[in-house]
Amino acid sequence: MKKMILIAGPCVMESRENVMKIAESLRKYADDDRIDFYFKASFDKANRTSLESFRGPGLEEGMRIFEEVKSAFGYKTLTDVHETWQVPKVAETVDVLQIPAFLCRQTDLLVAAAKTDCIVNIKKGQFMVPADMQYSVLKVLKTRGYESADYETSEKAGVWLTERGSTFGYGNLVVDMRAFPIMRRFAPVIFDATHSVQMPGQGGKTGGDSSFVPYLARAAAAAGVDGFFFETHFDPSIALSDGPNMIRLETLESLLEQIVKIREIVE
Repeated sequence: MKKMILIAGPCVMESRENVMKIAESLRKYADDDRIDFYFKASFDKANRTSLESFRGPGLEEGMRIFEEVKSAFGYKTLTDVHETWQVPKVAETVDVLQIPAFLCRQTDLLVAAAKTDCIVNIKKGQFMVPADMQYSVLKVLKTRGYESADYETSEKAGVWLTERGSTFGYGNLVVDMRAFPIMRRFAPVIFDATHSVQMPGQGGKTGGDSSFVPYLARAAAAAGVDGFFFETHFDPSIALSDGPNMIRLETLESLLEQIVKIREIVE
């Protein structure tokens, strides 16, 4: 069976100590032959609701921490980029450049990411029709010399799509399971289970309900996806970003075993 992509780590780099503690706890997944593991953390949360919210250590310190993670654990790494000038600097260190959902149509950013040797993971905007994500994929593929967007081409070229829910009225997201087969026509698809339970617009911050993460993740595994994205923490209640929708490290372990079993049945 094809390896399941797993992207996991803290929402934001709160401190070097916290990053290394969480990275150590995820070692078992990098050693699992069933999993293609990528360690995720953000060096800058540039789209926080409030100006007062914690953003992270910044690019230079963030890349130093990633280099330490790679040296200590040998992990492949993933992080967000928000501006074109960040792309070449970040690409020197990480393996996957992630295009944030709010920027999934930002042509200059997609093209800049495509000009690197990194995998490009494009998060579907909460406002996007799933089928229209083919055009974001095409921006990367055409920059890399390909003319059409289909699963095999995107897999070869290193382009992924990530589903993270769609806006539903005010302060809520929903996950339409039809989005997975639709987007898998164009690229391998990751399900971002933790951001899909966010509740935006909660008085100057984004809330969430992590209790729904297992239900959505199991459903996505049954619907058929290539991998999963989980933000995780040793204590989400004290996390400096996305705490309400992150899951505890021990919850991740049991949930992944369920997901792997479901994938085996589906495949």
